[in-house]
Amino acid sequence: MFMLSSMYDILITPLFDYDFMQKAFIALVCLSLSSPLIGVFLTLKKMSLSGDAISHAILPGAAAGFMFSGLSVTAMTIGGMLAGIIVITMSSIFSRVSKSSEESNLAVFYLLSLALGVLIVSLNGSNRDLQHFLFGSVFAIGDPTVILLGICTAVTLVVLALISRPLILDIVDPLFLASISKVGGVVNLVFMILAVFNLVCSFQAIGTLMSVGIMIIPAASAKFWSYRLTTILIISFVFAMFSSYMGLLLSYHYNVPCSPAIIISLGVWYILSFVFGTHKGIIKNFIKGKHYEN
Repeated sequence: MFMLSSMYDILITPLFDYDFMQKAFIALVCLSLSSPLIGVFLTLKKMSLSGDAISHAILPGAAAGFMFSGLSVTAMTIGGMLAGIIVITMSSIFSRVSKSSEESNLAVFYLLSLALGVLIVSLNGSNRDLQHFLFGSVFAIGDPTVILLGICTAVTLVVLALISRPLILDIVDPLFLASISKVGGVVNLVFMILAVFNLVCSFQAIGTLMSVGIMIIPAASAKFWSYRLTTILIISFVFAMFSSYMGLLLSYHYNVPCSPAIIISLGVWYILSFVFGTHKGIIKNFIKGKHYEN
């Protein structure tokens, strides 16, 4: 009985006793419902690193919003969205004009954006402000940020439901989609804007450097367990939600930064999936290989 009471105090009590823990938990639930779903499609499109680039690209826009309006959720969100869209557009234009790789152009622009963002924050803020932008502060988020994350989740689920068919077809057979419809380009643009929106919203809670982690790592882990898209989406949400919960508790009980704790928890799930996954795990592949040898 004493052990059950102790476990309850460790795992459950902090979420009910403190308002800041409740807001942080709700924010992370919203993130877990939206960002990993975007991550699944990014990994299927082999664009995982693009998510990392975009997460850094939003920094100057968010920093500009901070410079003019302080820690205004609206100003930083609008600034981050504009910066992300500008970087995507510029990298696409440079790729078409120079016929060079879009990934290389995106890397150049996101590095320039990251440097510009850090410079803006350093000149107009403090080291603490810079740390907030890069690593987030999930325990300090207010009602406007929670509402923004709720809106982001709702928009993501609705838009993905609307564009899922052409998006999946574009992943499986883009040439066939291009031959029967011209919606491929529009769907890709909408999807990338949705990815930018998720990264902008998630940085408010866990920072620009960590926001891509909760988007990509659950998706990469889930692919070790199934080949079915629906199952991958569900598993990615479960991994993100459980890791967010564990990161929150580790941060509360041991006074460690919450965002890195969440990403490390996700990393543990990735390693376990890599080893024990029932679809592409190394143990499964080893057993299958032995079966073929026999």
